[in-house]
Amino acid sequence: MELHEKVANVKSRDDLVAFVEDLCSDLRANPATWENATLERYLSAFASWLEDSDGYYLNRGLEPPTNPSWRNVADMLMAAKMYE
Repeated sequence: MELHEKVANVKSRDDLVAFVEDLCSDLRANPATWENATLERYLSAFASWLEDSDGYYLNRGLEPPTNPSWRNVADMLMAAKMYE
């Protein structure tokens, strides 16, 4: 299963732990596919995405979450991989 497909399966803390481990494995195996392959760039992108996240949800016809779910956290972590 592709990494972007695994996000949809995150429903619990244990699922999120497994997803974060998969993110780490993906970075080790495929660093060239990551826009933000250093911790500094990744955290900066994570913060930027969080600032703009309402637009992400609204553009998809969704209400921005006020209490993020485990899945929302996985979405955020995945977005930081590529967000500019």
